[in-house]
Amino acid sequence: MTSLKHIQNGTLVTPQGVVAGGLLIDGETIAAVGEVQDVPQAEVIDAAGCLVIPGGVDVHTHLNLKLGDRQVSDGFFAGSVAAAWGGTTTIVDHPEAGPAGCSLLHQPAFYRRGLQAESVIDFGIHGVFQAVNPAILDEVTTLVQEGYSSAKVYLTYANKLDGPEAAQVMATMKIAGGLTAFHAECDEQINRLRAQCAERGQLAPIFHARSRPDESEAESIQKIVAMVEETGGRAYIVHLSTAKGLEVIRAAQRAGLEVLAETCPQYLILDETRYEQPDGLKYIMAPPLRDRASCEALWEGLADGSISVVATDHCSFSYADKVKYGAHDFRQTPGGCPGVETRLPLLYSEGVVKGRITLEQFVQLTSTRPAEIMGLAPRKGALEVGADADVVVWDPRSTKVLTESSLHQQCDYTPYEDMTVTGWPRMTLQRGNILVAGEKFLGTRGAGQFLHRGTHETP
Repeated sequence: MTSLKHIQNGTLVTPQGVVAGGLLIDGETIAAVGEVQDVPQAEVIDAAGCLVIPGGVDVHTHLNLKLGDRQVSDGFFAGSVAAAWGGTTTIVDHPEAGPAGCSLLHQPAFYRRGLQAESVIDFGIHGVFQAVNPAILDEVTTLVQEGYSSAKVYLTYANKLDGPEAAQVMATMKIAGGLTAFHAECDEQINRLRAQCAERGQLAPIFHARSRPDESEAESIQKIVAMVEETGGRAYIVHLSTAKGLEVIRAAQRAGLEVLAETCPQYLILDETRYEQPDGLKYIMAPPLRDRASCEALWEGLADGSISVVATDHCSFSYADKVKYGAHDFRQTPGGCPGVETRLPLLYSEGVVKGRITLEQFVQLTSTRPAEIMGLAPRKGALEVGADADVVVWDPRSTKVLTESSLHQQCDYTPYEDMTVTGWPRMTLQRGNILVAGEKFLGTRGAGQFLHRGTHETP
């Protein structure tokens, strides 16, 4: 089979704008964009009526997360297959904390082995800080040099860092050229409110949201901003969920501070009324779903550029396990929801089709900016000569009803059940190889490559 592929007759979304034309793929890379001469020996892919966009880059997934005896239902293989079906060709996965006292390099190396054996798409891996001491800080430069150029700090949960520890991490990561990602919620406030809920017998799902109020996120982000001011470092806020948090980020950006933000489809589309439904346990996640005003504020943040990335925080604990552990106490419910397959369709349908964001912003938010921020550019994230031929032929008129049975994730529910989306991949290519064509999956277990990520790109 020829290594040349010529995608013809499509509308290309490139860094230079939207253009009609073709895309020539030679082996694993893009050889020409726009005006492409016919190449007789090339395999022709007709994209008439379709958009041609770069493969999606989801920089916040938990495909194989395990917390004690509770494990997500996907695993690296099924999770990466679902990503490919939805047009995502690159992930950067977040490991959980490793054994007590382990090296900073332990979890990235452990995840790398699993992903290399299982993933059908290319992948990077974040580091995770679960303690701070001189030995850990001494490992930061090695972490970044080995291609794990971002690492996460939790300001809540069992392995949280306190303020001075987090500031040490940020300062050290800056020197090494890394990026510090933050789960921003106020641990003290959450623990106090959860204890109050328990004392009052308020253990239904809605009290998950009540015990993690908007102020918890906003106050935590304000502390992170203070760390950036103190250290001159960089911060990346994962899964932003509130209007109040967004305002803190905007103020920091206006002051010239490097504070970047991602949000997720669940915080744009779903709201806290879901917790009052009979299946409210499905929506237990942290941070929780918010009110409709925050949903709309986040859309505005995407449109004005104050939010740089739409990722998923894909974390597919099954509904069966949510009921098993949390039916009588929301605090025992495994937190998270699936979403790696539905990210692009949801953002296109709810964003581009409804006029909230432009087509160019759709590509920037789901591919180009996450690749730039996480050290994957210029190899990933854009239709440019020399880039990996990660390409999606996108049918903008295709409609699909999202149901658990219609998706390919290994999870027993979708939080978007019975929602109709407009726009769906017709074909997904990874480095020139066709992963999905129509209703056929053509990928191979373990074909995904580890991506050695460069240092953080300064905006």
